[in-house]
Amino acid sequence: MLRTMLKAKIHGAKVTESNLEYKGSITIDSDMLEAADIIPNEKVQVVNLNNGSRLETYVIPGRNGTGIIGMNGGAALHAAIGDRLLIMSYVLMETKDSVVYKPKVIFVDDKNKITNKK
Repeated sequence: MLRTMLKAKIHGAKVTESNLEYKGSITIDSDMLEAADIIPNEKVQVVNLNNGSRLETYVIPGRNGTGIIGMNGGAALHAAIGDRLLIMSYVLMETKDSVVYKPKVIFVDDKNKITNKK
Protein backbone atom coordinates (compact mmCIF):
# COMPACT_ATOMS: atom_id res chain seq x y z
CA MET A 1 0.00 0.00 0.00
CA LEU A 2 1.20 3.50 -0.83
CA ARG A 3 0.64 6.42 1.51
CA THR A 4 0.88 10.12 0.74
CA MET A 5 3.33 11.64 3.23
CA LEU A 6 4.66 15.13 3.87
CA LYS A 7 8.04 15.36 2.11
CA ALA A 8 8.96 18.97 2.79
CA LYS A 9 7.58 22.13 4.37
CA ILE A 10 8.69 25.75 4.28
CA HIS A 11 7.03 27.20 7.37
CA GLY A 12 6.04 30.85 7.70
CA ALA A 13 7.36 32.18 4.40
CA LYS A 14 6.28 35.77 3.76
CA VAL A 15 4.88 36.76 0.34
CA THR A 16 7.20 39.36 -1.21
CA GLU A 17 5.73 39.65 -4.72
CA SER A 18 2.41 39.26 -6.50
CA ASN A 19 2.07 39.10 -10.29
CA LEU A 20 -1.44 38.38 -11.54
CA GLU A 21 -0.37 38.64 -15.21
CA TYR A 22 2.19 35.82 -14.91
CA LYS A 23 1.10 32.46 -16.33
CA GLY A 24 0.97 30.79 -12.92
CA SER A 25 2.89 29.13 -10.10
CA ILE A 26 4.87 30.24 -7.06
CA THR A 27 8.42 31.60 -7.19
CA ILE A 28 10.60 30.53 -4.25
CA ASP A 29 14.17 31.53 -3.37
CA SER A 30 16.44 28.71 -4.59
CA ASP A 31 18.21 28.54 -1.20
CA MET A 32 14.89 27.62 0.44
CA LEU A 33 14.15 25.08 -2.28
CA GLU A 34 17.51 23.39 -1.82
CA ALA A 35 17.18 23.30 1.97
CA ALA A 36 13.69 21.76 1.71
CA ASP A 37 14.58 19.38 -1.14
CA ILE A 38 11.92 20.85 -3.45
CA ILE A 39 12.83 21.02 -7.14
CA PRO A 40 11.67 23.31 -9.98
CA ASN A 41 8.25 22.37 -11.39
CA GLU A 42 7.45 20.21 -8.35
CA LYS A 43 3.81 20.34 -7.23
CA VAL A 44 3.28 22.10 -3.90
CA GLN A 45 0.34 22.90 -1.68
CA VAL A 46 0.27 26.50 -0.42
CA VAL A 47 -1.66 27.40 2.73
CA ASN A 48 -2.16 31.07 3.58
CA LEU A 49 -1.96 31.57 7.34
CA ASN A 50 -3.62 35.01 7.06
CA ASN A 51 -6.81 34.05 5.24
CA GLY A 52 -6.97 30.23 5.26
CA SER A 53 -6.76 29.93 1.48
CA ARG A 54 -5.30 26.68 0.10
CA LEU A 55 -4.10 25.99 -3.42
CA GLU A 56 -1.90 23.66 -5.41
CA THR A 57 0.58 24.90 -7.96
CA TYR A 58 4.13 24.25 -9.18
CA VAL A 59 7.44 25.81 -8.20
CA ILE A 60 9.61 28.22 -10.15
CA PRO A 61 13.07 28.80 -8.65
CA GLY A 62 13.90 32.36 -7.61
CA ARG A 63 17.32 33.93 -7.29
CA ASN A 64 19.43 32.62 -4.36
CA GLY A 65 19.49 34.70 -1.22
CA THR A 66 16.71 37.09 -2.24
CA GLY A 67 14.04 35.65 0.04
CA ILE A 68 11.57 35.85 -2.84
CA ILE A 69 8.17 34.27 -2.42
CA GLY A 70 6.18 35.32 -5.46
CA MET A 71 2.55 34.45 -6.02
CA ASN A 72 1.93 34.34 -9.77
CA GLY A 73 -1.13 34.13 -12.02
CA GLY A 74 -4.27 32.89 -10.31
CA ALA A 75 -2.28 32.10 -7.17
CA ALA A 76 -1.80 35.86 -6.74
CA LEU A 77 -5.50 36.12 -5.88
CA HIS A 78 -4.96 33.87 -2.83
CA ALA A 79 -2.33 35.94 -0.99
CA ALA A 80 -1.33 39.54 -0.47
CA ILE A 81 2.22 40.81 -0.07
CA GLY A 82 3.16 40.25 3.57
CA ASP A 83 0.91 37.21 4.09
CA ARG A 84 2.52 34.20 5.79
CA LEU A 85 2.46 30.83 4.02
CA LEU A 86 3.05 27.16 4.60
CA ILE A 87 4.48 25.58 1.43
CA MET A 88 4.37 21.79 1.39
CA SER A 89 5.27 18.97 -0.97
CA TYR A 90 4.27 15.36 -0.60
CA VAL A 91 5.60 11.95 -1.62
CA LEU A 92 4.06 8.51 -2.11
CA MET A 93 5.80 5.74 -0.22
CA GLU A 94 5.25 2.24 1.04
CA THR A 95 3.76 1.94 4.53
CA LYS A 96 6.90 0.24 5.85
CA ASP A 97 8.98 3.25 4.76
CA SER A 98 6.46 5.85 5.93
CA VAL A 99 6.62 4.88 9.61
CA VAL A 100 10.29 5.89 9.86
CA TYR A 101 10.38 8.71 7.30
CA LYS A 102 11.13 12.24 8.51
CA PRO A 103 10.16 15.19 6.28
CA LYS A 104 12.41 18.23 5.83
CA VAL A 105 10.91 21.24 7.59
CA ILE A 106 12.39 24.69 7.04
CA PHE A 107 11.51 27.66 9.27
CA VAL A 108 12.14 31.20 8.03
CA ASP A 109 12.21 34.64 9.66
CA ASP A 110 10.50 37.91 8.60
CA LYS A 111 12.98 38.33 5.74
CA ASN A 112 12.52 34.72 4.55
CA LYS A 113 15.96 33.71 5.75
CA ILE A 114 16.26 30.15 7.01
CA THR A 115 16.40 30.07 10.81
CA ASN A 116 16.00 26.37 11.50
CA LYS A 117 15.94 23.06 9.64
CA LYS A 118 14.43 19.83 10.91
